[in-house]
Amino acid sequence: MAIQSLQEFIARSKEKDASGEAFELESPYMLEVRLDGMVWAKAGAMVARKGEVKFTRQGVLEQGLGNLLKKTISGEGMSLMKVEGRGRVYLADAGKKITLLRLAGESIFVNGNDVLAVESGIRHKITMMRSMAGAMSGGLFNVQLSGSGIVAITSHYEPLTLPVGGDAGDVYTDPNATVAWSDGLRTEIVADISFGTLIGRTSGETVQMKFSGNGWVVVQPYEERPILQPQT
Repeated sequence: MAIQSLQEFIARSKEKDASGEAFELESPYMLEVRLDGMVWAKAGAMVARKGEVKFTRQGVLEQGLGNLLKKTISGEGMSLMKVEGRGRVYLADAGKKITLLRLAGESIFVNGNDVLAVESGIRHKITMMRSMAGAMSGGLFNVQLSGSGIVAITSHYEPLTLPVGGDAGDVYTDPNATVAWSDGLRTEIVADISFGTLIGRTSGETVQMKFSGNGWVVVQPYEERPILQPQT
């Protein structure tokens, strides 16, 4: 990029109001939330704010005892904060690409680490895939998002959506590269684990997620290792 004057840089990079939506992308990597009430956002994702805004870490009662137990067992999961008030909040997550989806009474599943923000009309529930192979892969826990409203999900680089069922048949993915999938699919963790692969195993290719039925699954061109978080 050519050298810019200070005025050119400010004009090029300043916020742009392109729509009246509550969620708007200022860039592929920065989400602006026009806050008038409450939304849920990934804990630690706020990079700037304007107005009267209050941040509260998601509490035990709001998580539900089942979700809390799953997060305690896994050491991971989705850490959300409640964002309340009136103003503007700017969210980002390690430079990952942001995709905005509008749900109209629909339900999808998302890797917990890839949920950036959801409107208050969206319900979120941690789901568990019971499998020893799943525990080894780090892909045991995911989040079901359902209801009506906008959700912001993230991916490393440009995501790819693969059809499941029909001519495509079943689809197998690396759990660490799997971003989201449609409701109604049958999912299971499958593994090709032997004595040789257990010793010195450094790759996730021996453990995959299998998707069956009719729908779609979203993957990213990046294997994101699960981040273990202390539970408080």
